[in-house]
Amino acid sequence: MKTIQKGFTLIELMIVVAIIGILAAVAIPAYQDYIARSQVTEAVSLLGGAKTPVQEFYGTKGRFPTTATLTTDWGYKTSGKYVSAITSDTTNARLTATMGPNTNGNIAGDTVLYTFDTTNGTWTCARGTIENKFLPSACQ
Repeated sequence: MKTIQKGFTLIELMIVVAIIGILAAVAIPAYQDYIARSQVTEAVSLLGGAKTPVQEFYGTKGRFPTTATLTTDWGYKTSGKYVSAITSDTTNARLTATMGPNTNGNIAGDTVLYTFDTTNGTWTCARGTIENKFLPSACQ
């Protein structure tokens, strides 16, 4: 008599599980990097929003504003969902965004810098302590 095979063999199921495991091993790290990049975008966005007011302040007062000026006088938002603080370094004409603890583990506590060139009035984005792969292309 002829027997009809029904279902999959154990080896076929094991091969499928192995393939899924390999795909997951490749996809999860790539997804984590994607999440970190999206969280760094908030820091770049917050820093970018301060460029024009800071430049105007420097033009009228002749000095770089303090962090207190940003928050108290202007009501500028110096933190966000993923950014714990934005601080002003008046000595180096620099704004620093520090990533908060609730971010991806690869970037928690790292910084992104925006430096103002007082001679020609331009801004430069720098990585601070964050890895280049997490920054937008304009900051690399």
